[in-house]
Amino acid sequence: MFHSDQGSIYGSEIFTDSVKKHGLTQSMSRRGNCWDNAPVERWFRSFKYEWMLKGGYSDFESAVNDVREYVMYYNHIRPHSYNQGLSPILAKTTYRRLLN
Repeated sequence: MFHSDQGSIYGSEIFTDSVKKHGLTQSMSRRGNCWDNAPVERWFRSFKYEWMLKGGYSDFESAVNDVREYVMYYNHIRPHSYNQGLSPILAKTTYRRLLN
């Protein structure tokens, strides 16, 4: 999944074709609704300040691997204040148990 705002770059044929070529699904915020992009912006802020190497990455593969590791950490381990300190996966599992 690749999420962005509706900037002209993200809507261009070259960019959308590239996203598809890499096997991704493109998602865009609704026009004029900044709240659509807020969760993604929050994720990127957390990634940059908590995880990303200060000097960047030496190659694309290293960056991809590091993002994969952070996604797993963010969803399975990292405590989230919104979820009363639970990771998203644990919060979802707990919520489902409470409903059943």
